[in-house]
Amino acid sequence: MDRNPSPPCSDAEEEEGDAVGNTVYSKHWLFSVLTRLIEVIAPAEPDPAASPEGARTELDEEMENDICKVWDMSMDEDVALFLQEFNAPDIFMGVFAKSKCPRLTEICVGILGNMACFQDICMSISKDENLGQVLLQRLCDSDSPTLLETSRLLLTCLSQPEVANVWVERIRENPSVYDCVCFIMSSSTNVELLVKVGEVVDKLFDLDEELMLNWIKNGTCRSVGPSVDDSPEELPDFKIVPCILEAAKQVRSDNPEGLDVYMHILQLLTTVDEGIQAIVQAPDGGKETWSLLYDLVCQELCQPDDPPIIVQEQKTVLASILSVLSAMFASQTEQEYTRMRKNMPLIGSLIRILQYMEGCGKRAVDNSKESEQEETGRTDVNEEDFHLKILKDICCELLSNMLQELTKENTLEGLHQGHLNEQTCSCAFQNLLPLYFASVESFLEVLREADQTLADNLEKRFPSLKVHT
Repeated sequence: MDRNPSPPCSDAEEEEGDAVGNTVYSKHWLFSVLTRLIEVIAPAEPDPAASPEGARTELDEEMENDICKVWDMSMDEDVALFLQEFNAPDIFMGVFAKSKCPRLTEICVGILGNMACFQDICMSISKDENLGQVLLQRLCDSDSPTLLETSRLLLTCLSQPEVANVWVERIRENPSVYDCVCFIMSSSTNVELLVKVGEVVDKLFDLDEELMLNWIKNGTCRSVGPSVDDSPEELPDFKIVPCILEAAKQVRSDNPEGLDVYMHILQLLTTVDEGIQAIVQAPDGGKETWSLLYDLVCQELCQPDDPPIIVQEQKTVLASILSVLSAMFASQTEQEYTRMRKNMPLIGSLIRILQYMEGCGKRAVDNSKESEQEETGRTDVNEEDFHLKILKDICCELLSNMLQELTKENTLEGLHQGHLNEQTCSCAFQNLLPLYFASVESFLEVLREADQTLADNLEKRFPSLKVHT
């Protein structure tokens, strides 16, 4: 059976006015399905298929087929409004309260998620305090498909400015959401679910710094979390950073968009001092975070065998990663993992990113000339330029800080490994000057000790450096 079978059409023989809005779907059929749904959760007579507790754990095939049709139909606004008019959200509340069938719960949350795509319905759902609390409780469900649909619904609501604050406040006042989200990020292997939960967290942190600060400081007391049998269960003292890292490791290979989401969450943490401290004051001193981000930059993203245009595709995730690395390097220069003898490959990667951006910049100029008469094309180019500029600024800041820490021994090692040569140093100087003049000057002094000829050649190429030497 297909997950969402084709919806039924209103029979031409049906009495006039049976169609839902401007659709061809039958009001009578929809109403009959809702009625049967009520009977499923509140049967008039004991059902032999029910569990000992008196509630079905599985749907019969016909009912599942029909309710899946409603799920598919609910993407139509007229159908969504019809469901709203006949109090479908209240019926679903009954499902959440009484049903022991995970599939039925998943479908009902999914229908609500479709309905919430329409502004008026979303406002109605969001302002229903009881429904809101019940939906947040679904985050403690043990069923991955239900968790996925719940996360989609929350993201839909958080993405609508008219009701976003309602949900932020509701989540802020409900500590169990933190526990459930951390539990999912730290233990789930379902990549699709991890990506969607990550999008919810990313949206929450972007909308409300106070909530982010609360979650950063959380994890100091034990609390109730999800369990298979819905009974209270103590969870570990979750810390937000290790949970984010665990989820990022799960999605890094299978879902580039998901990796982008989790790197952006880490970047948001570094916008407040408490977030930076949460990263670098972890039990391992931030080593795990640094190692993951280091591997991504040096081993996976923007590699030497990639075409330069790859920096366009990876600009947002690179900007997030480099922003976190920069914040960590600035605050933890005494940590072993930031020692320059281990980080020459990172300097090489930073310079390569700058080289690739130079190529993309030239391409953008050419495209701009070709589309000079096309307003939309010009806007796209400007937007690309803006994002690349952000990446360049972050990259240059980290590179300048790292160059200032180089010793003669580090530099000799970089020259030997091929990370430093006249071409790469010229690219670095070209991008760092004049803003980071002191950093370049400091590095040039060290380079002169390691390779006088290379230092002289660079001075010739950049005359402004000679004046100060």
